[in-house]
Amino acid sequence: MDMANDTTPDGFVLLGFSDNPRLEITLFVVVSIFYMVTLAGNITILLLSHIDSHLQTPMYFFLTQLSFLDLCFTTSCTPQMLLNLWGPDKTISYPGCAAQLYIFLGLGAAECVLLLVMAFDRYIAVCRPLHYVVIMHPKLCQKLVLLVWMCGIFGTLVHSPTTMKLPFCHHHQVDDFVCEVPALIRLACGDTRTNELQISVIGAIFLMVPLLLILVSYSHIAKAVLAIQSQQGRSKAFHTCSSHLVVVFLFYCSVTAVYIQPRSHFSQKGGKFLTLFYTVVTPTLNPLVYTLRNKDVKGALKRLFGKDEMASEDRRTQTQG
Repeated sequence: MDMANDTTPDGFVLLGFSDNPRLEITLFVVVSIFYMVTLAGNITILLLSHIDSHLQTPMYFFLTQLSFLDLCFTTSCTPQMLLNLWGPDKTISYPGCAAQLYIFLGLGAAECVLLLVMAFDRYIAVCRPLHYVVIMHPKLCQKLVLLVWMCGIFGTLVHSPTTMKLPFCHHHQVDDFVCEVPALIRLACGDTRTNELQISVIGAIFLMVPLLLILVSYSHIAKAVLAIQSQQGRSKAFHTCSSHLVVVFLFYCSVTAVYIQPRSHFSQKGGKFLTLFYTVVTPTLNPLVYTLRNKDVKGALKRLFGKDEMASEDRRTQTQG
């Protein structure tokens, strides 16, 4: 085993799949495509929610927060990932790694809480529809979003400093694409039991507790939906919640698998693909899920393009006149 380095390292080497150059070229192309789709999809949702009055509701207010979080989350690591996949230089400076870790953990914790808030919003919409406007008033929505960001800041300030103070081995080779906690714990040569206990506690607070509350809320939603007499009403309630359930499933399954056992062989090997999934694929799928399965968003897109077509026709008419 390598001896621990007591001094602060100058930087780290993000190994990724450096032992398989062909796979790295393929991943570079795939990740580039997904990143461009992520930018386009989430920016589209942000713009639509801002300019279309039909989407200025609590549900879409939280959706814009999710889109903004996804944009920041994937941008915090994907550009560096693409640089590493493209060329032989796979180094990242110590400040760069620390910044990536702080942002990565903070946004990840915030997204866990945001998905819980969105589940609460759906619970009120389905189980207490007559009181929805009264309960989910703008001030409460703003307070809930403030809570989301405060939880993210708390999560990263608790966990990131202790992780970056670990006694890292001299080779400084991080066996992953990004500077995240499980990979940095594996790089440590000293005793990491305290850090592993910490990641278990943080994981319970920001992963398991929100997930449990989301499942409880959807159990009540399921009962309410089954009690609806009309098929049309049940179908509408189902489509209202299904997009959020898909997003919850995609995010929690991959993140929980990586963080549940940070030193396991599975986390070291298969965890690289799971890291790719929740850092690159999930932020891409979220806007697609909400766009393809949501009539309001599709309607907003039609209205936006309809206005553009009408404006183009008016300009052509004025030019001909």
